[in-house]
Amino acid sequence: MHVRPLHDRILVQRLEEGEQKVGGIIIPDSAREKPQRGKVIAAGNGKMTDDGDRLKLDVKAGDTILFGKYSGQEIKLDGVEYLIMKEDEVLAAIDGVPAGAAKTAAAKAAPARAVTKSKTATRKGR
Repeated sequence: MHVRPLHDRILVQRLEEGEQKVGGIIIPDSAREKPQRGKVIAAGNGKMTDDGDRLKLDVKAGDTILFGKYSGQEIKLDGVEYLIMKEDEVLAAIDGVPAGAAKTAAAKAAPARAVTKSKTATRKGR
Protein backbone atom coordinates (compact mmCIF):
# COMPACT_ATOMS: atom_id res chain seq x y z
CA MET A 1 0.00 0.00 0.00
CA HIS A 2 1.41 3.38 -0.99
CA VAL A 3 0.56 6.30 1.29
CA ARG A 4 1.30 9.92 0.43
CA PRO A 5 0.79 12.43 3.27
CA LEU A 6 -0.97 15.66 2.38
CA HIS A 7 0.47 19.19 2.49
CA ASP A 8 3.18 19.59 5.18
CA ARG A 9 2.76 16.19 6.83
CA ILE A 10 5.26 13.34 6.86
CA LEU A 11 4.97 9.59 7.46
CA VAL A 12 7.61 8.35 9.95
CA GLN A 13 8.62 4.90 11.12
CA ARG A 14 10.23 4.81 14.56
CA LEU A 15 13.77 3.42 14.76
CA GLU A 16 14.01 0.79 17.47
CA GLU A 17 16.51 1.38 20.25
CA GLY A 18 18.76 -1.35 21.55
CA GLU A 19 18.08 -3.29 24.75
CA GLN A 20 17.95 -0.94 27.73
CA LYS A 21 19.70 -1.88 30.96
CA VAL A 22 19.79 0.07 34.20
CA GLY A 23 22.36 -1.12 36.71
CA GLY A 24 22.43 -4.58 35.14
CA ILE A 25 18.62 -4.91 35.19
CA ILE A 26 16.96 -5.41 31.81
CA ILE A 27 14.00 -3.05 31.32
CA PRO A 28 10.89 -4.92 29.98
CA ASP A 29 9.25 -3.78 26.74
CA SER A 30 6.18 -2.45 28.56
CA ALA A 31 8.29 -0.05 30.69
CA ARG A 32 10.52 1.26 27.90
CA GLU A 33 10.09 4.70 26.47
CA LYS A 34 9.29 4.90 22.78
CA PRO A 35 12.21 6.03 20.64
CA GLN A 36 12.23 9.66 19.54
CA ARG A 37 14.18 8.97 16.37
CA GLY A 38 12.68 7.81 13.11
CA LYS A 39 13.03 7.44 9.39
CA VAL A 40 10.86 9.47 7.02
CA ILE A 41 8.97 7.02 4.80
CA ALA A 42 6.98 9.56 2.76
CA ALA A 43 6.52 13.35 2.70
CA GLY A 44 3.78 15.62 1.41
CA ASN A 45 4.21 18.21 -1.33
CA GLY A 46 4.58 21.15 1.06
CA LYS A 47 2.59 23.85 2.77
CA MET A 48 0.41 26.20 0.72
CA THR A 49 0.95 29.94 1.37
CA ASP A 50 -1.70 32.67 1.23
CA ASP A 51 -0.36 33.70 -2.21
CA GLY A 52 -1.00 30.20 -3.60
CA ASP A 53 2.67 29.22 -3.69
CA ARG A 54 3.82 25.91 -2.23
CA LEU A 55 6.69 25.83 0.27
CA LYS A 56 8.83 22.70 -0.06
CA LEU A 57 9.54 20.61 3.01
CA ASP A 58 13.00 20.53 4.60
CA VAL A 59 12.85 16.75 5.08
CA LYS A 60 12.40 14.08 2.42
CA ALA A 61 11.84 10.33 2.28
CA GLY A 62 14.83 8.44 3.68
CA ASP A 63 15.93 11.16 6.15
CA THR A 64 16.57 10.24 9.78
CA ILE A 65 14.88 12.70 12.15
CA LEU A 66 14.46 13.49 15.83
CA PHE A 67 10.99 14.37 17.11
CA GLY A 68 9.27 15.13 20.42
CA LYS A 69 8.01 12.46 22.79
CA TYR A 70 4.34 13.17 22.11
CA SER A 71 4.59 14.22 18.46
CA GLY A 72 2.37 12.95 15.69
CA GLN A 73 -0.59 10.63 15.36
CA GLU A 74 0.07 6.89 15.62
CA ILE A 75 -1.41 4.74 12.85
CA LYS A 76 -1.04 1.12 11.79
CA LEU A 77 -0.79 0.14 8.10
CA ASP A 78 -0.46 -3.51 7.07
CA GLY A 79 0.49 -4.43 10.65
CA VAL A 80 3.33 -1.86 10.87
CA GLU A 81 3.14 1.13 13.22
CA TYR A 82 3.83 4.60 11.78
CA LEU A 83 3.51 8.21 12.87
CA ILE A 84 1.96 10.96 10.79
CA MET A 85 3.13 14.39 11.90
CA LYS A 86 3.50 17.91 10.62
CA GLU A 87 6.94 19.05 9.63
CA ASP A 88 6.79 21.63 12.44
CA GLU A 89 6.97 18.79 14.98
CA VAL A 90 10.38 17.64 13.69
CA LEU A 91 13.12 18.83 16.04
CA ALA A 92 16.16 17.97 13.90
CA ALA A 93 17.34 16.02 10.87
CA ILE A 94 20.40 13.82 11.28
CA ASP A 95 22.62 14.37 8.23
CA GLY A 96 25.05 11.84 6.84
CA VAL A 97 24.05 8.98 9.14
CA PRO A 98 22.29 5.92 7.73
CA ALA A 99 19.22 4.86 9.71
CA GLY A 100 20.89 1.82 11.29
CA ALA A 101 24.14 3.58 12.16
CA ALA A 102 22.55 6.46 14.09
CA LYS A 103 22.86 4.61 17.40
CA THR A 104 26.53 3.71 16.96
CA ALA A 105 27.43 7.24 15.86
CA ALA A 106 25.80 8.67 18.98
CA ALA A 107 27.70 6.20 21.17
CA LYS A 108 31.03 7.18 19.58
CA ALA A 109 30.30 10.88 20.03
CA ALA A 110 29.67 10.53 23.76
CA PRO A 111 32.73 11.61 25.73
CA ALA A 112 34.37 9.02 27.94
CA ARG A 113 34.08 9.66 31.65
CA ALA A 114 37.31 10.20 33.49
CA VAL A 115 37.77 7.97 36.50
CA THR A 116 39.06 9.85 39.51
CA LYS A 117 39.98 8.50 42.89
CA SER A 118 39.20 10.60 45.91
CA LYS A 119 42.00 11.10 48.34
CA THR A 120 41.22 11.45 52.00
CA ALA A 121 43.28 13.74 54.15
CA THR A 122 44.91 12.06 57.11
CA ARG A 123 46.42 13.57 60.19
CA LYS A 124 49.40 12.25 62.01
CA GLY A 125 48.55 10.63 65.27
CA ARG A 126 45.07 9.47 64.34
